[in-house]
Amino acid sequence: MPENNIKDISNRFINFITFVDLPIKKKFRLFSVGVLFWFVMLFAVTMAALITVDQKTDNIVRNLIPQDRLAQKIARNIQSLNLDALELSRTSDLRSALRRVETSKARIEDINVFLSALEAGGKVNDYSRETGKLLETFSTSSVKGDLAGEKYIREMTALQGTLVRKLQAFVDLKMGNLHDNLRDNGRLDAKLKEYQQTLTEALTLSNDYSTSTSLLYAKNAETINSTVNYTSSTVAVVLVIALLLLGIFTIWISRSIANPVNSIIEQIHSLGTGDVDLSKKIAIHSKDEIGILSAEFNGLMESIHGMTTFKKVIEEDDTLEDVYSRLGNVLREQIGIDEFLIYEISTNQNKMNPVYPLVLSDSESFCSPDILDSSELCKAKKTGHAISSMVYPHICKQFQIEQGKEHFCIPMIIGGGTGGVVQLVFDKADPRYRDQHAIDRKVFKARQYVKESLSVIEAKRLMNTLRDSALKDSLTGLYNRRFLQECTENMVAGVMRRGKNIGLIMCDLDYFKQVNDVYGHNAGDAVLKETSALIKSSVRSSDLVIRFGGEEFLVVLLDTNKDETMKVAEKIRESIQNAKFKVQDGVLKKTISLGVSEFPIDTQLFWQSIKYADVALYKAKETGRNKAIRFSEEMWTGEQF
Repeated sequence: MPENNIKDISNRFINFITFVDLPIKKKFRLFSVGVLFWFVMLFAVTMAALITVDQKTDNIVRNLIPQDRLAQKIARNIQSLNLDALELSRTSDLRSALRRVETSKARIEDINVFLSALEAGGKVNDYSRETGKLLETFSTSSVKGDLAGEKYIREMTALQGTLVRKLQAFVDLKMGNLHDNLRDNGRLDAKLKEYQQTLTEALTLSNDYSTSTSLLYAKNAETINSTVNYTSSTVAVVLVIALLLLGIFTIWISRSIANPVNSIIEQIHSLGTGDVDLSKKIAIHSKDEIGILSAEFNGLMESIHGMTTFKKVIEEDDTLEDVYSRLGNVLREQIGIDEFLIYEISTNQNKMNPVYPLVLSDSESFCSPDILDSSELCKAKKTGHAISSMVYPHICKQFQIEQGKEHFCIPMIIGGGTGGVVQLVFDKADPRYRDQHAIDRKVFKARQYVKESLSVIEAKRLMNTLRDSALKDSLTGLYNRRFLQECTENMVAGVMRRGKNIGLIMCDLDYFKQVNDVYGHNAGDAVLKETSALIKSSVRSSDLVIRFGGEEFLVVLLDTNKDETMKVAEKIRESIQNAKFKVQDGVLKKTISLGVSEFPIDTQLFWQSIKYADVALYKAKETGRNKAIRFSEEMWTGEQF
C-alpha cells in the first residue's frame, strides 16, 4: 500500500476517534461512545488472551503431561525388562529364575496397560512389581487424532508382540538349561541379544515420543507466556492511548476554537502592517465551523502566495514562450477561464503576434485579423487601459461579436508602452459565467497575475534583444560564427540521430576588396547585404546562412543526401553571377567562389569538415574563381586540423 494511502487512513482514523470532523455539539455527544469503545476493546483483548491461555493450559494438563508420564513409565519398564533379562541370564537357581520370568511378564503386561490407557484414555494405576504397592494414580486423555501418538501406539504394539515372543524363546532356553543342568551359553547369549535389541528399539521409540511430547509442552508453554506478555503490553498500550486521547481531546476542544481565531487575527494584523509570510497557513485540525473559517482564510492567503510564487517561477524560465505558457496555464487551470488569447506587440509597435496559443485559425481568433498587421486597430493597445464589452457593449469594433459572448482585454504596459494584450472571453450561456460577480472575481485574479508578470516579460524581451544582437550580424541580419558555435552540438546530434548529412558551402566574393577601394565602403556594405539575400533565397528556410567573416559566408544545409550540396553550390554561384549590384555610378557584376564538403562523409569532425570546405574554396580561388569545387583528400596537404 502506498505511503500516502497509509497516512491518509491513519489521519482518518485519528479524526474518527477524536471526532475532529464533526460539528462542535456532536463532539461532546459522541465522546461517551468513544470512551465505551476503548473499554470494549480492553475487554475483547483480555477475553481473547484468557481463552488462549485456558486452551493451552488445558492441553498441557490434560494431554501432554499425562501422555509424557506414561511414555516415561513405559521406558522405565523397558529398562527394567533389560535388567531382569541380565539377572535371568546369570542366575543358576530355578526358583529365582521363575520369579524373574514372572516379573518380566508382569512388566510387559504393565506396558500393555499403559498403551491401552494412551489409546483409549482414562484412569491409570501404577504398581511396583518388586513390592506390589500402588505408586500413583492419574488420568490421561486419548491420543486419537494425534498423528505422533497414534504412530507410537501402533509401533509399540507391534514391538510388544515381538518382545513377548523373544522373551518366551529366551526363557524356554534358559529353563531347559536349568532343568537339564546344561551350560549352552552361546545359544543363550544369542537369544539374549535378540531380546535386548528389541528392548532397545522399544526404548528408543518411547524416548522419541517422550521428546516430541516435551517439545509440544514447551511450545504451548511459550505460547502461554507470549500471550500473557502480549496481552499485558496491549492492555497497557490501550490504557495509555485511551488516557492520552482523553487528555488530548480535552485540551484540543479548548484550543480548537481559540488557536485558529488567534491565528486569523495575527495574519490580518500582519497584512495590515505589510509584514506577513504568505506561505504560512493556519493549521486546520477539523472540518467543523472553525475549520471552515480557517480554510476560507487560508484560501485567501494561498491566492496571494500563488501570485508571488508565480512571479518567482517565471523569473527563472528560460524564454518568453515559457512565461506566456505559464500565464496561459494559470488562466485556464487556476482561474478557470477557458477562452482567452495572449498577444505580443512587436518592438516596432506595428504588429500583434499571438503567443498563446502560438498559431490561430480564423475560428479561434475573436478579433479581426487586421489587428495582426496593424496593432493600432486594437483599442486596448491604443488606449493603454482595460477594455470591457460588459461595461459598454460593442466598445471595440475589431471584436467579432458572437451571440452571448463578452470580452475583457487587459493591456500589458511595458516600458511606458503597450507590449501586449491579454484578451479574456466569457460565454454567458455557460452556467459558470451567468453570475457577473463570478466573472468579476476571475477578471480580478487574471489582472493580478498579468500585473505580476509584466516586469519579467519586460526583462526577458530586453534579454532577447541583447541576445539577438550578440548572435546576428548587424549588417546582413545573418547569424554569426558565435551562433554556430552555440548550436553545433545539438545540430550535429540531431542529424546523426536521423542518419542524414550536413552539407557545408564556404562562399567568398571574388575581388571584393576592389569594390571597397573603387566604390567605397558603403557600396561594399550594399553588395554584402545583397549577396546575403541572394544566398538565403537559394537555400531552404530550414538551412542556415552564416556570415563567417568579411566577405565570407558559410551555408549549412541540414539533412541532405550525398552529393546534393554541389547542386546547391552551383545554384548560389549562378544566382550571384546573374545578379546586378547597384552602386552609385551604375550597376556592378560580381562572381563568387565556393568550396564544398559534407559531414560526416568527409570527416567525423564537424569543424574539420568546415576546414575542408575552406580548403576547397581556396582551391576554387587558385584555379580561376567563379566556380564551386568539392573537397577531395588530395587537397589536404597541411597538418591534421
